[in-house]
Amino acid sequence: MQAKLIQAVDLAPGVRHFSFEVEDGQPLHFVPGQFVSLKHVLQGEEYTRAYSVASAPDGSRFDLCLNLVPGGLFSAYLFALKPGDRVEFTPPLGFFTLRNTDRDILLVGTGTGIAPFRSMLASHIARLKKPVTLLFGTRYEGSILYRSEFEELERAHPHFQFWPTLTRPHAEWKDRTGRVQSHLDEALGGRTDLDVYLCGLKEMVDDMRRQLKARGFDRRRIVYEKYD
Repeated sequence: MQAKLIQAVDLAPGVRHFSFEVEDGQPLHFVPGQFVSLKHVLQGEEYTRAYSVASAPDGSRFDLCLNLVPGGLFSAYLFALKPGDRVEFTPPLGFFTLRNTDRDILLVGTGTGIAPFRSMLASHIARLKKPVTLLFGTRYEGSILYRSEFEELERAHPHFQFWPTLTRPHAEWKDRTGRVQSHLDEALGGRTDLDVYLCGLKEMVDDMRRQLKARGFDRRRIVYEKYD
């Protein structure tokens, strides 16, 4: 399949939001939280990279949230794309999707691991009735991806909370600091009957899984996806 780049917007240094439209207006069917794989030949070798869709199902359009990886051939190719350029991709796949919408939910993401949560929340937040907390970790305040969107969701839906936490805050920052792991007990409130979804780099995901299991969580309530 092919898609045309419609728009690319920088979200933070080295992070960009891409909006694509499938060629010929074909609808793209996917479950929020799934990923697409982009393909391209670079220096005589075909590369394939998987990226979570960062938008709700919307006909033939879909969004991605991508890092510019230092020295990365594929990310450099994507960041050089201009509106109207086309990319080749495979249809959405993956099992990192909401399992039970009748339970309290904790979403924990770092960096571009926010992408599948943006898709899930845009699709489901109006129908979810139980409390949902999004705990998002990044270094700087300027790297809180989609901040205004999540803050608007928080204002519009009383059962949703957005908790950004910074590892390198400036002096004026008055909100949460440190890694997402340091706010786990606050988010859980001593409970083990929540569904927890983790998305980000391997170190964070593995550490959070260990901590959740140590607190008595059933492994079936821990859903995760690693980006490295």
